[in-house]
Amino acid sequence: MPANNQVQLITYPDSLGGDLKALNQVLLQHFRDIFKGGIHILPPFPSSGDRGFAPLTYLEIEPAFGTWEDVKRIGDNFDILVDLMVNHISRKSVYFQDFLEKGRDSEHADLFITLDKVWKDGVPVQEDIDKIFLRRPKPYSTFALPSGEEVSVWTTFGRENPSEQIDLDIHSEKTMRLLTDFFTNFAENNIKIVRLDAVGFVIKKLGTSCFFVEPDIFEFLDKMKSLADSLGIELLPEVHAHYEIQKKLADRGYWIYDFILPFTVLDTMLNGDSRALTSYLKVRPSNQFTMLDCHDGIPVLPDLRGFIDVGDARKVVDLCVQRGSTLSLIVSDEHKGEGGFDVHQIGGTYYEVLGRDDDAYLAARAIQFFAPGVPQVYYVGLLAGENDYDAVKATGENRAMNRHNYSLEEIEASLRKDVVQRLLALIRFRNEYPAFNGTFEVLPSANDEVRLEWRNGDSRCTLFVDLTAKRTVIDYVDDRGAAAQYRV
Repeated sequence: MPANNQVQLITYPDSLGGDLKALNQVLLQHFRDIFKGGIHILPPFPSSGDRGFAPLTYLEIEPAFGTWEDVKRIGDNFDILVDLMVNHISRKSVYFQDFLEKGRDSEHADLFITLDKVWKDGVPVQEDIDKIFLRRPKPYSTFALPSGEEVSVWTTFGRENPSEQIDLDIHSEKTMRLLTDFFTNFAENNIKIVRLDAVGFVIKKLGTSCFFVEPDIFEFLDKMKSLADSLGIELLPEVHAHYEIQKKLADRGYWIYDFILPFTVLDTMLNGDSRALTSYLKVRPSNQFTMLDCHDGIPVLPDLRGFIDVGDARKVVDLCVQRGSTLSLIVSDEHKGEGGFDVHQIGGTYYEVLGRDDDAYLAARAIQFFAPGVPQVYYVGLLAGENDYDAVKATGENRAMNRHNYSLEEIEASLRKDVVQRLLALIRFRNEYPAFNGTFEVLPSANDEVRLEWRNGDSRCTLFVDLTAKRTVIDYVDDRGAAAQYRV
């Protein structure tokens, strides 16, 4: 078990108070007994875009956020998880800037995937591109060198043209040495878990989708795991993919993300029908990190391919849009769902998509906390945040709707909300009740109910959710052996 089987927080370094010092203050003042599972600090490194996900380096902390000493102070009381964007690095990094200045004479040139490493003479073939799981209109960006030569390099992500995020060549010894330097620095600064962000895209092979290409991806992951293990770091691959791919990772002993649960719980709460949820909970791997919300959005495709009826999913998506959500769409026709269904993620806070219904929101969280795995709560969800339309307008980024930066005063005000206090109480129960380290079972239930149970020795707790009334009750055996009940 990475860290321990308790609830983690996901937050940006500047979203709870303004910087890492303020984050530590907030954690110690308000959440010392809440996030015993640790803190996932979204990229605190110098970055040129994508709110930290276009990092220049992992050897430094962005000065506006603080220093590595600030990170280590948080680590004195909470295990820390950070991201490594193993697929790419910023075009403003010293590595790529040196390449732009010196071209192929740069000592860093081999870090990058120039198109001649992929296609003969570096000329892209459309037939190959058509098979790729595209995240932008074309998988490369073209740059002008001082010599006047133009060079194209692989870029999986990025709305800009040329992209801000330059893919790394994981077959290069230079790249592996650089990744080793980054991991070593993490270990020296007491980082406990590293999430390999976008790892599914690291293999580029013609004739494939260039996404989770087997067996190459497992060879790379095994190398990374050996490196992490040698430094006492737990590895968490981040892969948005069909369930069968996630299961392969889980079967090989990797921790994975449950990207199916958020939409499945949302569908359950909106439609008052537990059948899809209970069926899924009976077959999913237990070695997962669970979440309902995150810095991106609520996953739909490709994560739920085969788990959703497109017609039913459209109704859920339409209701979310009516409640203010935005949508992230799939680019490649080949990777869309039936009838051209192209929703990749639903943007908006989880509290908003549930109609700002406190009881429905807490029922959803209770289901998440009872699902086997390590629960993570995103900071906006922690504070039952609403959609931040001003941030979207100011940044032009739809995902900013669920990325509000809270001042210390706003945090204090949010903590006074009844729904937040009820959520904190639920987290304390999940952290402290010993049955969650035992055996899980999905109990028989009516279609408009959810019944889940954990047992561990004399400890037992049973979750009951009435989906019609949005009523949530936990029956449990207290530390004296007596029957007790907790109304969430």
